[in-house]
Amino acid sequence: MGSGHPELRVVDGKAAKADAPDPAALSDEALFKRYAPYVARIGLRLLGREADVDDLIQEVFLAAFRQKHQVRDPAAFKSWLAIVAVRTARRQLRKRKVRSFVGLDTLAPSLELRDPDISPERRALLTRVYQALDQLPVDHRLAWTLRYVEGEKLERVAERCGCSLATAKRRIAAAHTRIQAELTDG
Repeated sequence: MGSGHPELRVVDGKAAKADAPDPAALSDEALFKRYAPYVARIGLRLLGREADVDDLIQEVFLAAFRQKHQVRDPAAFKSWLAIVAVRTARRQLRKRKVRSFVGLDTLAPSLELRDPDISPERRALLTRVYQALDQLPVDHRLAWTLRYVEGEKLERVAERCGCSLATAKRRIAAAHTRIQAELTDG
């Protein structure tokens, strides 16, 4: 049953964009081509290092290829990928903290910016923000980044982080307070 608009269809009583194909019907290559840029963007913003993004993408899509048939609502696939990306980023950030603690993390910059159009002032500010993020507990970093860098609503942050709304709010507030303090100290 259609909605009367050619670009929309009704899924469970809600309008869904027709551009959300059934992931189970797509080849692995087609899924990757369609969603890899989205996962890469989230990964770069969460991790802050382009060098770490390829590993994140590989892990996310290995899970996607194995579990794509379990996603019941094709419109939810992109959101599910974001949840998997956040979980994967959490593991990578925790490993990074351990490697850093024991002196094995040799990648010095906390943020890699290859965009030549970014002003020096903005580049310096972003570097300071990501340095502050590196000092936070991983779960606080993820929640704050999803909220303020990705621009996600609080409910989405909680969903993607796998926590309650109240916990997401606490993590974001704690991270925000620490980041503000770092930025005003410098």
